[in-house]
Amino acid sequence: MSVETFSINETVNVTPEAAEHFRQQLEKKHARAIRISLEESGCTGFKYVIDEVDAAEASDLSIALENGVQLFVDSSHLEAIQGTVVDYVRQGINRNLVLNNPNVKNACGCGESFSV
Repeated sequence: MSVETFSINETVNVTPEAAEHFRQQLEKKHARAIRISLEESGCTGFKYVIDEVDAAEASDLSIALENGVQLFVDSSHLEAIQGTVVDYVRQGINRNLVLNNPNVKNACGCGESFSV
């Protein structure tokens, strides 16, 4: 049996642009934190769920971003999320959150789901 350990700071990295986007969303929604989790979905396996929340769930890890935003990460999916970089990018006139996850093995053609 092996035990995998995780450093909270290496679990999810958030770019300054994404942190600012999160701050603005929290301000609009009058919420206290952002929560990142996974749920089963689509033809490949999982999709990201990013919510504005007021409190962590019992199993969440808490990460304080440099701009004061509180980020909660669902610890039940740490193995699948570890190393993910969250960015907020401009593509033409669109702006989108982009999650670059080094653990993704397959993604469906429409981009809805992925497997690890």
